[in-house]
Amino acid sequence: MSILERTRDGLRAHSLALDAVLAVGVLLCMVAGSFVDPHAEGGPTWGAHTPDALSFTLMVLGAAALVLRRRGPRAVLAVTAALSLVDLVTADPRTPVAMSVVVALYTVAATTDRPTAWRVGLLTMTVLTGTAMLVGPLPWYAQENVGLFAWTGMAAAAGDAVRSRRAFVHAIRERAERAERTREEEARRRVAEERLRIARDLHDVVAHHIALVNVQAGVVAHVMDKRPDQAKEALAHVREASRTALEELRATVGLLRQSGDPAAPTEPAPGLARLDELADTFRNAGLPVEIARADHGTTLPTTLDLAAYRVIQEALTNVRKHAGQGARAEVSVVRVGPNVEITVLDGGTGEDAGPGDTGAPDGHGGHGLLGMRERVTAVGGALTVGPRYGGGFRVHAILPLKNHATTAGESA
Repeated sequence: MSILERTRDGLRAHSLALDAVLAVGVLLCMVAGSFVDPHAEGGPTWGAHTPDALSFTLMVLGAAALVLRRRGPRAVLAVTAALSLVDLVTADPRTPVAMSVVVALYTVAATTDRPTAWRVGLLTMTVLTGTAMLVGPLPWYAQENVGLFAWTGMAAAAGDAVRSRRAFVHAIRERAERAERTREEEARRRVAEERLRIARDLHDVVAHHIALVNVQAGVVAHVMDKRPDQAKEALAHVREASRTALEELRATVGLLRQSGDPAAPTEPAPGLARLDELADTFRNAGLPVEIARADHGTTLPTTLDLAAYRVIQEALTNVRKHAGQGARAEVSVVRVGPNVEITVLDGGTGEDAGPGDTGAPDGHGGHGLLGMRERVTAVGGALTVGPRYGGGFRVHAILPLKNHATTAGESA
C-alpha cells in the first residue's frame, strides 16, 4: 500500500476530526475576509472595517455546521444557506458567510447522484443570488452577487466531478475483481475437465489392456501343459499388452507430474486409422472382430476421431469381458449425412455381464459406460446402449461433423 493510500485510509478513519480541522480553516478564512473592504478607493483594503457581533456569530455557526457535513450533508447545506441569507439581508458591509455554503454544497454534490446534485445546486444558486440581488443592500448588478452565483455553481460542478471519478474508479475495481473471479472459476473448470479427461483415458487404457492380459493369462493356464507353443504365443501377447499399457499409463501419469504446461505428445492421438490394429489385439485374445466401414474416406477432426476410437475400444473390451463363450463382435463406421455413426454389436449370451459395463437400462452404469457417454456428449453427439433382441448388446454412437472442421479431402 502506498503512502497516499495509507494517508487516505487514515483520514477516512478519522473523518470527524478532519471535518473539524476543515471547519476551523473555513472560519479563519471567513474572519480574515470580513476585515477586507472590496469597495475601498484604490482597491480592496485590509482592516477597513470590523465585523459586528451578528456577523461574527453567523460565521462561527456556519463553520461549526461543517463539522457534521458528512453525517447530514443536506441538513448542513440548509443551515449554512439560512445563515448566509441572514447575512445577505442584514449585514452591511457583507461578510463571507457564503463560504460555508460553498463547502456544504460541494459535499452534497459529491455524496449524491447527478440529477439531485444539479437540482440542489440550482436551487441554492437561485435562492442566494436572487435574495442578494432583490433584498441585499448592494445593487443587483454588484460583482459580489455575480461572484456568489459563480462560487455556488463551481461548488456543485466540483462535487459532481469528484463523485463521478469515485464511481468510475469503483467500477474499474469491481470489473477487475469480477474478471479475477471469472479467471479463477475458468481455471477451476478447466482443471476439473482435465481431471475428467485423464480419468477417462486411464480407465480406457487399464480396462482394455488388463482385460486382454487377463484373457491371455487364462489361455496360458489352460494350455500350458498340453500345448506349450500356444502358451508361449499367449505369453507374448500378454507381454505386448502389458508393455503397451505401461507406456500409456506412464504418458498419462506424466502429465499429472508436470508443474508447467505439458509438452506436446510425440505420438498422435489414437483414431480410426488404428482401428484395424485395435481389432487385431482383440482377435489375438480370442474375440473374432469384423469391421465394416462406409465412411467414404471421411477424415474426422482429432476430438471426434479420438472419441470414436475410445468408444469402439471400450465397447469391444466389454464384449470380451462379459459376452460369454462364442462371442463375436461387429463394428461398423458409416457416414450418414452430417454425422458419422458407429455401431458395435455382439452376439454373446451375456451371462457374466454386469449392468455397469454392458449398459443395461437400470441406471447403475459403471465407469466404462459413463466414460463413453461423456466422450460422445462432449463432441455434441448421442450414445445409446442396450440389449439386442435375441441376446447380446448394441452400442450406437452418433458423432456430428457439424461445427467441426474437416479436411479438404472429405467427401460430400
